Amino acid sequence: MAKASKYLELADRLADAIREEYEPGDRFPTLMELAQAYDVAPNTVSRAVQVLKERGLLSGKAGGTTRVRVQPMQQVRTNTRYQIEKDMVLRPEEERRGTGVAELEHRVPVSSMYENLVDIDVVPAPADVAEALELAPGELVLRRVNTRRHRRGAGVGRSVSYMSHDLASRNPELFDPEREPWPGGALHQLHTVGIEVERIEDWVTASMPTDAEMEEQDIPPGVPVLRVRKVSYATSGSAVELTEIPLPADRVELRYTTPMRPWS
Repeated sequence: MAKASKYLELADRLADAIREEYEPGDRFPTLMELAQAYDVAPNTVSRAVQVLKERGLLSGKAGGTTRVRVQPMQQVRTNTRYQIEKDMVLRPEEERRGTGVAELEHRVPVSSMYENLVDIDVVPAPADVAEALELAPGELVLRRVNTRRHRRGAGVGRSVSYMSHDLASRNPELFDPEREPWPGGALHQLHTVGIEVERIEDWVTASMPTDAEMEEQDIPPGVPVLRVRKVSYATSGSAVELTEIPLPADRVELRYTTPMRPWS
């Protein structure tokens, strides 16, 4: 009990120091530097630092550089935003540019992001994607990998979307990275190839992050990832676009509104 109290007490002292003496992104002292400064055993420091990583105050892999964590942007994801996006499809481009995921979920303009990258390529559809989009095994799809970072040193946010290559080929501009970020997003892209979306389904599961996700998205130890698979369906009933969105649970709130029809 005494040992547990000692490393937790040190964690609280270090947390106070982080708030008072450091800026987000600053390098944090090494275990040996902290052990000398606080006159405690390195093992005590190691456990205290682990606690602070779990609390989301520090980030960094064991054995590597530890830094004061750049706090992630909080995100509120609602199902009602899809109707807003659909209505926006028919609006002028200037309006569409200001109504995307960043604006609707993070409440900030995408232009304020530190990094906003889109990687576009053509690949064989992964088996589960081909099944969801009712494509033949190995059929080509247009894949978009969107990566955003709101501030230097922060973890990234990432999504991966897929559209049938045959469908996307109706509009060659969909393959042009200079068109990104696309004003109006996926719904407007589909509109340009003659598709009106009738409904969108979000399939949500949860799992622990991979090592790569923990590092890239700066996810604290013990925090799960909500995995949203967003599938858009045309008025014909066919699935026409699929997006995979991993959302670390420490920075997202899911809100779902279900209208209820009256009995009479």
